Amino acid sequence: MRLQSIIRSIYPPQCLSCDAPTEAEFGLCGPCWRETKFIGGAICDTCGAALPGEETTDIIQCDDCMTIARPWARGRAALIYAGVGRTLVLRLKHGDRTELARPAAQWMARVAKDLVNENSLLIPVPLHWIRLARRRYNQAALLVHALGAELDRPVCPDGLLRPRKTRPLEGHSREARFAALAGAIMPNPNRTDVIAGKSILLVDDVMTSGATLAASTEAALAAGAADVSIVTLARVVKDA
Repeated sequence: MRLQSIIRSIYPPQCLSCDAPTEAEFGLCGPCWRETKFIGGAICDTCGAALPGEETTDIIQCDDCMTIARPWARGRAALIYAGVGRTLVLRLKHGDRTELARPAAQWMARVAKDLVNENSLLIPVPLHWIRLARRRYNQAALLVHALGAELDRPVCPDGLLRPRKTRPLEGHSREARFAALAGAIMPNPNRTDVIAGKSILLVDDVMTSGATLAASTEAALAAGAADVSIVTLARVVKDA
């Protein structure tokens, strides 16, 4: 305990977003907490996007999910990808801030708890090996381990593979994203016996068009998954 006190005196807790001092580790300062757009109230049952209105037990969908065939069953997201939410995702994804996976998983667990059951298995969206070598870690795999611990469910970090490298998709149209990811993700042939018959919860950092999650879902279903749901740390929404 004394060693922890010494460490904290040298390296006091900082805000995950702006690095301002905080009272506890792995937290947000007051201003950043107020500016973080946690998703609540009415949500799309398929992707987790925030919708106008109060929380309801009715199954409702956003405009995108009513017009795009989603291969997964249900989906949730913890944050809107804007402001502090965007900063946190980028710090986790490109800033070597791997410690963000722990609080992120806690936020994700709150929205994903109804998506899991005794038969659930958590799998991350895979990263191509070249991108993995450059980044040194797959942020979705970090999230899946932390989320598995929060939900007390098993994980399979290499259940899916990404044998074909795709170009960065940021800024591309929805159609271009889906075209680029066609056939880019496949089940790991050494893990099909683990996936078969399971209720899969796919985990990723952010959902934009849903193309990556759709390709991952199709790969999990090809491996014999009973059903697939998704959860992301953040969701890109219109006019965020």
